[in-house]
Amino acid sequence: MLPSDLLMHRYAGEALVPKRLPLNAVTGAIAQQLIDCFTAAQGQTRGALNRHLQELEGDSTDYRIKRGLAHLLSQSFSTFEVVSPLDPQDLRQRVFALAAQRPPSLQATQASLQQLTAQLTEELGREVLPAHIQQGLYADLAEHHLLTQFEPPTPDTLIHRYNLSQVQGIFYRASQVVIQAHRNDPGEYKLLFRYLKLFGLMSYIEGEADQGFTLTIDGPASLFKTSTRYGLALAKLIPALLHVTRWQMRATLQIRDHYSDTTQTRIFTLDSTCGLVSHYPPGKVFDSMLEAGFVERWQKTKTDWRLEREVDLIPIPGSVMIPDFRLVHPDGRTFLLEIVGYWRPEYLQKKFTQVRQANRSDLILAISERLNLAKAGVKFEQTPARLVWFKDKLTPKAVLEALELPE
Repeated sequence: MLPSDLLMHRYAGEALVPKRLPLNAVTGAIAQQLIDCFTAAQGQTRGALNRHLQELEGDSTDYRIKRGLAHLLSQSFSTFEVVSPLDPQDLRQRVFALAAQRPPSLQATQASLQQLTAQLTEELGREVLPAHIQQGLYADLAEHHLLTQFEPPTPDTLIHRYNLSQVQGIFYRASQVVIQAHRNDPGEYKLLFRYLKLFGLMSYIEGEADQGFTLTIDGPASLFKTSTRYGLALAKLIPALLHVTRWQMRATLQIRDHYSDTTQTRIFTLDSTCGLVSHYPPGKVFDSMLEAGFVERWQKTKTDWRLEREVDLIPIPGSVMIPDFRLVHPDGRTFLLEIVGYWRPEYLQKKFTQVRQANRSDLILAISERLNLAKAGVKFEQTPARLVWFKDKLTPKAVLEALELPE
């Protein structure tokens, strides 16, 4: 995605319209020029690459577009690495310790380099040259990182990523996002809801699979303290939404006007005919770190219970639940598992209300002990689901014990 200083937009009344580049010969030539620059810079430092990019910018008025495209090439298609015979901090310590033993002079510098070169060649079992030490001495500085790998996209791919990133940047200042997901394939719903959980977005879902769903998502500007991380997480949802066939979105934005020193409310709308292209692989479902750790531990557990990722939506009055896992036993018993991690009080109240409305005795809630349910006003004693408590990680043993509880 793009940093705030490279985002470009205009206003149309109260609506905000982000910058989009057309797919034509002019923009294609600009994109190809930057791609060629990165291709030629493989094996060079980031500093050298930046100097080449500045030369390409020149004094042209479209420098922000070029910087935006270059930023995406650097972040998404390039690999920069620290190349040094030793950790640069350790290397500096050894060089400076040797240099302190001699009066400063060019001859002393060369002698220190030769001495350290011989030591490192013997220690590492491979030839180390003075040039390697000079290169690695400050290799941990960003401008000295080497471009070791570059996977060149096509010009159209780069332009599509640029247009998507301009739209994603809109959500850094959102206070609320409402998505109308019309009737779609159930797999698309599941994928969208999975991404909501993956990115830790606070959302309320209403509707049903036959008619469609309304997703109301809190934006970073709605939090007590605006969170850049949360704004980025919301922006990451947009490529996932593009895989849904029919949808509409309306975002309420809080934009700071630096001239009047006031915050103004703006609107941004988008729908499934927007023409944006997602770079997320379709149909791929990601786990959160908490869920991924649980799956890894479950795979090492000897049990007849099978853990499945794909589960059905649980309809409840005016809303829907999508548990994290299904547990299936060979004798035909099945249970659903929902992991309740780290959420604000309002979300917890909504979540436990949904659980009571679902009234499912085959649902297991794994709840983090870090959550202050009493402070959130949640009375988990009234919950029909089976409860499992965990601290930093959810263990299969705790879940298996809940499975064997009498009904």
